[in-house]
Amino acid sequence: MRIVIAPDSFKGSLSAAAVCAAVTAGVRRAAPAAEVVAVPMADGGEGTLDCFLSARGGDEIEVAAADPLGRPVKARYALSGDGRSAVVELAAASGLPLVEDVPLDPLGATTTGTGELIADAVRRGARDVLVCVGGSAGTDGGAGLLRALGVRFLDAAGGELPPGGAALARLAAIDTSGIPDEVRASRFRVACDVTSPLVGPSGAAAVFGPQKGATPAQVRELDAALTTFADVLAAHAGVRVHDLPGAGAAGGTCGGLIGVLGAEPAAGAALVAEAVRLPAALAGADLVITGEGRLDGQSAGGKVVSAVAALAKERGIPAVALAGGVAAPFDDLHALGLTAAFSLADGPRTLAELKAEAAPLLTVLAEQVVRLRV
Repeated sequence: MRIVIAPDSFKGSLSAAAVCAAVTAGVRRAAPAAEVVAVPMADGGEGTLDCFLSARGGDEIEVAAADPLGRPVKARYALSGDGRSAVVELAAASGLPLVEDVPLDPLGATTTGTGELIADAVRRGARDVLVCVGGSAGTDGGAGLLRALGVRFLDAAGGELPPGGAALARLAAIDTSGIPDEVRASRFRVACDVTSPLVGPSGAAAVFGPQKGATPAQVRELDAALTTFADVLAAHAGVRVHDLPGAGAAGGTCGGLIGVLGAEPAAGAALVAEAVRLPAALAGADLVITGEGRLDGQSAGGKVVSAVAALAKERGIPAVALAGGVAAPFDDLHALGLTAAFSLADGPRTLAELKAEAAPLLTVLAEQVVRLRV
């Protein structure tokens, strides 16, 4: 038997790699001679970089960058062994946890540090850059990131705008003449884990602004600023990102990357699957085991389980999901290709108990699943 293990992390409990290890132990109990291929997965948010390094190797690069408030921080990204591709997590330099020690600044927080990571990767030769957005501290439409790559954001008098999303309300023109040739020659892909548009009642500011400290008045201010940003982007590049699904990810960073650099957005888990070469790993597989912390009807919307199940279905491979919590309905997941789903809970347990015992429970459950196939 060839069994592929491709789970997401169990948030607050186990990393994706740790889930793979626990499941592998169970597989070995049931089928000692089985060929086991572990491919830790993620949906494009935190943990994606580690999945990339685990599955494909390469180098972990640490550089000095700016945090969301412009303070110095050390942040890392992944560079492939041949140096041609890179994976950059926005949260590494521009994430909300980096500013938990000070009052939040929803109007002025910036994504500049993420742009500095990308610039470093491109200088080293990367020409295929996967930007994993999620967990941002600001709502600047990716303007800080783009500024670090040579873009200028100008007011009506031709002056450079200060950092932060609120300043975009005064945006009159975008100057892209300073983008280096190597950046122009690069392919940018954006791993999004949400489908929010850039602006409006379900846009970046309205949905995620409060999480970043924005008051209702500041939410309205940021939404208006992002609307101006989108208007200027449309005039500059002919690309309308106002209501584009996913453009609101990471405070509108996805929209900015699409509008200025022609970035290709996609569901995070699907992009990660490609980046870690999951399709190749599935060749000749007899069973796929995936999973995540909680499995429910929303898991079909681009999460890891749905991406793995879809790939398995294309190849006629049974796909089983293991999760801490399992809640129906599963019609959409079954339609995508998921064969069955099982909860770790072996009786009445608190969430804290499930998290603490997740590894041994996964091992026991994986053994039982594989025994159905041997």
